[in-house]
Amino acid sequence: MKAVPDLSAEIISVFVGNVESRWPGKAASAIAKKATDALLHLEAIGFVEDSQADLKVHGGPEKAVHHYAADHMEYWRQTFPDDADRFRPGCFGENISTIGLNEQNLCLGDILAMGTATVQICQGRQPCWKLNAHTGNPRMAAAFQQTARTGWYYRVLEAGTVRGGDMVRLVDRPHADWILQHVIEARFEADLDPDRARALSDLPVLSESWRKSFLRKRDRFFKENTDARLKG
Repeated sequence: MKAVPDLSAEIISVFVGNVESRWPGKAASAIAKKATDALLHLEAIGFVEDSQADLKVHGGPEKAVHHYAADHMEYWRQTFPDDADRFRPGCFGENISTIGLNEQNLCLGDILAMGTATVQICQGRQPCWKLNAHTGNPRMAAAFQQTARTGWYYRVLEAGTVRGGDMVRLVDRPHADWILQHVIEARFEADLDPDRARALSDLPVLSESWRKSFLRKRDRFFKENTDARLKG
C-alpha cells in the first residue's frame, strides 16, 4: 500500500452566499460570499446554507464545494498591484480558504476529511465573466485560466459539518500520478496531446463535465472557443 503524504491545513474561514442581481441586464449570481463562524451542514450538493444562481454551470454533486488556496493571494497582489487590497480570502467566491494546500501538492481524486465530512477533488474551476465583474478586473478570469490558479471543486463522499478553524486533511490518494495543476493546465491547453486527453477522459474520479471536455480534446482538430465564457 502506498503511503499517503501528511498534508493538512486549518480552514481560515468558510464562505456562503445568496443569489443576488448585481449587474443590470446580466445574470444573477451568488459569487459575493461572506465569511461565517456558524457550524455549516455539508450535503451532497454543497452547504445547506449556500446558494448558486445558474445550476447548469454552478453547484451540483461535482461542484459541491469550491476550495481556493489563500497561498495565491500574494501572487495576485503582485500581478495586479492597483487592486492589491482586494485580494484576501473569500474574494473569488470560494467556499473554503486555507494556507498549505494548493494545486501543486494535491492530486485529482484526492480524498480529504473536512470537519466531519469526507470530500474528493473532482475538477478545477472554469472561470467565467462573473469573476471579472465581481473583482472589477476584466482580465481576472483569463489570468485564472492561464496560471492554473483556479482552485478546485469537491464532490461529497460523506456528509457532515464544517466550520472555520476545522482541519482539512488528506486521507487517501488514488491517483498520485495526476497532480491537480497538470490536470487543470491540460483542461485549458489549446493543443493537448490526444493520448493525454484520452487518459484523462478515462479517469472515473474526474467530473463528468471535464471527462466530456477531454473526450472532445481527443480529436486533434477540435478547437474550443472560450470567449463567451471568459468575456460574457
